Amino acid sequence: MSSDPLQIGEFSFGSRVMLGTGKYETLEQMDAALEASGTEVVTVAVRRVKFGDQPGPDILSRLQGKYTILPNTAGCTTAEEALRTARLAREILDTPLVKLEVIGCPRTLYPDSAATLEAAKILIDEGFVVLPYITDDPVACQRLVEMGCPAVMPLGAPIGSGLGIQNPANLRIILEMVDVPVIVDAGVGTASDVAVALELGAAGVLLNTGVAAAKDPIAMANAVRHAAEAGRLAFRAGRMPRRLYATASSPLDGLIG
Repeated sequence: MSSDPLQIGEFSFGSRVMLGTGKYETLEQMDAALEASGTEVVTVAVRRVKFGDQPGPDILSRLQGKYTILPNTAGCTTAEEALRTARLAREILDTPLVKLEVIGCPRTLYPDSAATLEAAKILIDEGFVVLPYITDDPVACQRLVEMGCPAVMPLGAPIGSGLGIQNPANLRIILEMVDVPVIVDAGVGTASDVAVALELGAAGVLLNTGVAAAKDPIAMANAVRHAAEAGRLAFRAGRMPRRLYATASSPLDGLIG
């Protein structure tokens, strides 16, 4: 799909799949799944990965030089925490990119829209390229774009639920209201969810659990790759209109006999 790149601000990517790096059984499994997915962008939770001499698995050394790393502020519950985490990520990883997450509900892991908007404004003023995880609220998405976010990342369903896109009507409204890429983030459980998102017009998808928690993560990553390509091609092709009644596939005029 390199002839139809995903453009996010000044960044351009051939793949429309972004993958997370958590929940894999081994780092080798993570490596294989990332490669099978064709992804060019991987997201890492800044508060949960090893930096320098810290204890824990060294994920970053496996990713740097191979992928564009999108640090995220997962685990933050206030704008202040998210700001501090984003600044730390920029200092360590030398990237302006940040996936902004400010969680408002520990049970649903739904984002706190007000805190997300607050943090986004400050980070944009500081020169960050902010990709915000947000509810499927068209108004919130529009406000974030007006602030200067080069993409928005509305949830399809609660994080890790695998339910797929629960509100396609809202996604369509968001797609009509904003003029930046819309990346469906959270709740994507399988390849068909990816295809649906891109068929609706989403520019891309970000998923983690849907791949990492599959019985065969590498096979699922490969399926997701093909689903993204098929969904994007279907969107560009333009589906036929839905009709209540049947229409004959063959002409009825000039029938013999």
